[in-house]
Amino acid sequence: MTEGNELSLKRKVAFVSGASKGIGIAIAEAYAGAGADLALAARDEDGLNAIAEACGALGAEVTTHRAEMADAAAVKALGAEVLSEWGRVDVLVNNAGLTIPQSIADLGLDEWNTTMNVNLLAPVLLAQAFAPGMVERGHGKIINVASRAGLRAIPNNVAYSASKAGIQMATKSMAVEFGAHGVQSNCISPTVILTPMGEAIWTPGPRTDYKRSRIPAGRFGEAHEVADLALFLASPKSDFLNGTIIPLDGGEGAN
Repeated sequence: MTEGNELSLKRKVAFVSGASKGIGIAIAEAYAGAGADLALAARDEDGLNAIAEACGALGAEVTTHRAEMADAAAVKALGAEVLSEWGRVDVLVNNAGLTIPQSIADLGLDEWNTTMNVNLLAPVLLAQAFAPGMVERGHGKIINVASRAGLRAIPNNVAYSASKAGIQMATKSMAVEFGAHGVQSNCISPTVILTPMGEAIWTPGPRTDYKRSRIPAGRFGEAHEVADLALFLASPKSDFLNGTIIPLDGGEGAN
């Protein structure tokens, strides 16, 4: 039984990819506020520096790591670099992701490979880097950020939908392989979240209005709502939750 009501990450080291924008910023700030120290990775160096400063003001010790998540060799080097600096990672948040909207007929091989590398391969490589230490210590959390697009296909996003379905199944595989060693792996699958990326895709118009109308809550999600769930999943309060795909969607999946 865990004690107290707060979701504390004190004395934990958390790694967050895609930390310079949107959901990544919200998760980093939530973790810093809960007492975690942070290794933050993204391509945007200025954005990384800004969120590092914000998290430092909340009391976190922070390192930043500029990395190209589409490059497998760079991701492997990133994992080694983080372990060299911190010695361990207690919480892995695979948040970095991208979409390159294309129909199946127009899909290019480069776009397919880039999407799969960022959204699916990079999270697996980072789990490969950090999970052995979690297993050895007997505790750890892996949190993968996917999308409702991995649960229900949307037009002109075959690579994105396939990659998000893939990371959902990879989460289950991680849960099966690591669960007996005190490591929980779970996946957050949000509907539209009002980040710059979400707003760029879901522009005002009939398509967006219809999407919103399918959500019983009557609105799209906010980045802090994803961060709240990610904080719970990183905390000891979720120690018996493993291998789940959580649709953070305001009830869209029930409609």
